Amino acid sequence: MIRKANPADIKEIMKIIGETIVEMHSYGNTQWDESYPQKKDFWEDIQKGELYVSERDGTLVGFSCINKVEPAEYTDLPWSIQETAMIIHRMAVAPAWRKSGIGTELMKFADEYALKNKVHYLKTDTYSINTKMSALFVKCGYKWVGEMSFRGKEKPFYCFEKLLNISE
Repeated sequence: MIRKANPADIKEIMKIIGETIVEMHSYGNTQWDESYPQKKDFWEDIQKGELYVSERDGTLVGFSCINKVEPAEYTDLPWSIQETAMIIHRMAVAPAWRKSGIGTELMKFADEYALKNKVHYLKTDTYSINTKMSALFVKCGYKWVGEMSFRGKEKPFYCFEKLLNISE
């Protein structure tokens, strides 16, 4: 089940962030660290009504922020169309729940959420080292657009887009 996040979810979200950072760093992925994402990022997402969580039997197992806020770094990329898009940010699945369809469920939810809000275009990005997230985007129908420098990281971020059929 996916629902809007609330302040009571912050503790579990930060636990998942901590576990995810340890796991990412174990294979050299420094996309997330102690400076990003922080608790304040999720508080802001919740206050704006933009953070969604996935639950299994009452346990928070994943989350994603979905909004229309494009990073400035997206400006010079060769996007297919120039119109309002939903952007997927700060998505994670608890390591113990990986490979159980939660990531795919969150991505499908983003599609449905976009269409419900009369938007048929989605964008997202991930650190180039994050091959697992890149593979999930491709599996969910996203196309690679290009790469950008982001957050002062050494390696580029890969950017992806998806155009939804209005009949979906």
